[in-house]
Amino acid sequence: MAEVKNDPALVAFCGLYCGACGKFKSGKCPGCAGNEKASWCAIRKCCMEHNYKSCADCTEFADVMECKKYNNFFSKVIGFVLRSNRKAGIERIKAIGLEAFAREMAESGQQSIKR
Repeated sequence: MAEVKNDPALVAFCGLYCGACGKFKSGKCPGCAGNEKASWCAIRKCCMEHNYKSCADCTEFADVMECKKYNNFFSKVIGFVLRSNRKAGIERIKAIGLEAFAREMAESGQQSIKR
């Protein structure tokens, strides 16, 4: 399997890091931004419509969990399955920027900040 590369373009709109995902590394997924099959994802759709690199760019909500597109049943299931804290990812992106976040996630080899 490929190594985890540092690439800000691999930060998913929701705060996950596609560059560390097993499916991405094995070539089975193009990552969030390039995944045309993910048209069902409300988060992806919203970010693309607003030209956001991630939900960290949104100024409509002080807390990303207030957003119904971000905090819905499906996203809770993904968070549970991946044992991820996507909100922590968004907060970290806000704190240090997308490039530094991508670097941290690539160096840690993690797809998300764990709960």
